[in-house]
Amino acid sequence: MRLHRNLVFAVVDGLQLIFNEGVYASKAVEQTLKIDKRWGSRDRGFIAETIYDIVRWKRLYAEIAEVKEPYSRANFFRLFSVWAVLRGIPLPNWKQLEDTPTRRIKGRFDELSKLRKYRESIPDWIDDLGLKAFGEKFWEKELNALNQLAPVVLRTNTLKTSVPYLRQRLEEEGIPTDPISGYPHALVLRERTNVFTTQAFKDGWFEVQDASSQLVAPMLDVAAGLRVVDACAGAGGKSLHLAALMENKGQLIALDIYQKKLHELKRRARRNGAHNLETRLIDSSKVIKKLHQKADRVLIDAPCSGLGVLKRNPDTKWKLQPEDLEKLTTTQRELLKDYSKMVKPKGKLVYATCSVLPQENDQQIKNFLDSEEGRLFSLTEERHIYAHKSGYDGFYIALLQRD
Repeated sequence: MRLHRNLVFAVVDGLQLIFNEGVYASKAVEQTLKIDKRWGSRDRGFIAETIYDIVRWKRLYAEIAEVKEPYSRANFFRLFSVWAVLRGIPLPNWKQLEDTPTRRIKGRFDELSKLRKYRESIPDWIDDLGLKAFGEKFWEKELNALNQLAPVVLRTNTLKTSVPYLRQRLEEEGIPTDPISGYPHALVLRERTNVFTTQAFKDGWFEVQDASSQLVAPMLDVAAGLRVVDACAGAGGKSLHLAALMENKGQLIALDIYQKKLHELKRRARRNGAHNLETRLIDSSKVIKKLHQKADRVLIDAPCSGLGVLKRNPDTKWKLQPEDLEKLTTTQRELLKDYSKMVKPKGKLVYATCSVLPQENDQQIKNFLDSEEGRLFSLTEERHIYAHKSGYDGFYIALLQRD
């Protein structure tokens, strides 16, 4: 493999955005790829995948390269050198890469790989949480799985098509896919490619959504004609799934505290042909109070640490701090207390996170059920989804029934 200067410099620019300017990796990659419109799919793939790789293994690579934050531009080139040497890629004779100690890099890699915190490239405090929650054997398997590259999974939009028709149409566009057993609306790409440029996507035939995430909406047991509230809708991946499951019949209310996300949801809903979806901005407590005991179903897809989706968001483990986790668990507790009041008698509530930590999941549900608001509910079903068992993102989903 021959390295090209403009692509390597773009990788360094992307790392600068993530580690020195606090930009999320997905946004940093998106921004970096706009530098040169002449880049083809292979060039763009190299930039994106290399940035994500270096972010994923940052602790290991930084230790090998002997660099510490805040990183200088020279430090980022050292990190890149480690990445290239460990993949057997010859380094060109550039001044930014000169004097790279190839043999020492390989020796340090072998030495450091004996320690989990470097081998799995994880902050000490997160490693300690996982060990306490799961024990060493289970935690090592989960960490290893979360460090693998995430597959690209699509959710078929059943408002417009079916799995066989979508699969056939993508095949015609040169994108082979396979169904996934146990996930009725899912297709997984055989090879990574940009599916957003396909006509099938532009026509609203599918959304990109991890297989684990596709398990959340069906757990709510929705049906045509019900009033359903997605209380933390965001840009609406699960709202759109709910609309499809409801067959566009009934009322689906998508709530969020960010107007920008709701605007994006409206745009996506138009493309999906989801007509029973209404967005409402939570700009005061009155928005929730108006819905007290009015919803047949409520989904609380709670803000969380995101430690179950490190496959696709590896920068999360470096951006998240212990105090952030404390704030998140407080928010989750408050959301369960306040938003559960929207559920009608005999109605159902689903609480979900894309985390694997007990304090964000079953411990939250236990605390809620022991509270004054939670005494009206009972736990019907819960699912712990782990990356090393499913092959997909880590998730937690709990179904509660109101008396």
